[in-house]
Amino acid sequence: MTEIKFYESIEDELLKFAVIISKTQNKYIFCKHKDRDTWEIPGGHRENGENIIDTAKRELYEETGALEFNIEPICVYSVTAPDNFNGEESFGMLFFAYIKCLETELHSEIEKIVIVDELPKRWTYPDIQPHLLNEAKRRGYL
Repeated sequence: MTEIKFYESIEDELLKFAVIISKTQNKYIFCKHKDRDTWEIPGGHRENGENIIDTAKRELYEETGALEFNIEPICVYSVTAPDNFNGEESFGMLFFAYIKCLETELHSEIEKIVIVDELPKRWTYPDIQPHLLNEAKRRGYL
């Protein structure tokens, strides 16, 4: 069973991921990886020596083509799952971004994005990402 927890802060070096709930024109942006047929919130792994906000900005650009945006941290989240990091708790930072300008072409492993009012029905990470959206909503970001 997957367990999701939320924290106000944690030691920076424990943050392995950045996930960025994104909106433009008051609609959600979700992306579809080239190798999958499901949807996800933009985000990804932190690179060695990278500041977590820089991870978020890089992933937001790579996965949505965001050129101009406002971004802010929401909270730290953790995931504990038997098939994830040997069942150990892993940590990420959840962000919110409002995108003002998007590139017309994507340059990464993302095949396409959608700009929609509704949440997707087919999630890549159904045990994780809907919980992140609910927490952002609970905290007044959505």
